[in-house]
Amino acid sequence: MLLGFGLVAALEVVVLAAVGRTIGPGWTVLLLILDVVLGIAVIRRAGRRAVDALRTRLETGQLPDREVGDRGLVVVAGVLLAVPGFVSDLLALLLIVPFTRPLFRGLVAGLAVRRVGRVGAMGPMGPMGPMGPRGGSGPGDATRPGPVVVRGEVIDESED
Repeated sequence: MLLGFGLVAALEVVVLAAVGRTIGPGWTVLLLILDVVLGIAVIRRAGRRAVDALRTRLETGQLPDREVGDRGLVVVAGVLLAVPGFVSDLLALLLIVPFTRPLFRGLVAGLAVRRVGRVGAMGPMGPMGPMGPRGGSGPGDATRPGPVVVRGEVIDESED
């Protein structure tokens, strides 16, 4: 992941230098400033709408739907716009445009499902997280002893 961020940062510098050579440093700086202002405006508008839509959904007992997810992607686009750089701007534009958003929606949904599956199977902190492997608050916790649970084990409690 760190390598990926490093590569993106290097690409941003290369693109920034190329744009600066092409249109001049003054225009490049002006574009970057306008870019940050636009990003902040997108974050404020889309963020407020996303929070309102999420709140409405949760108050009515409904799960967040595609609309809430799309608004979240637009907020991410605003953050990418607020970050100085033209490569991040291109990605932001892809998130804002409605006909390319489904590609990213699927990618984010896939990542979320993988993340939730990993957290659900291992607990939020891994196998030795706050609940520990035995259901207590950690290894050697005598306050809440519990059975050792083996992954994949089926416990039939009807035989009481």
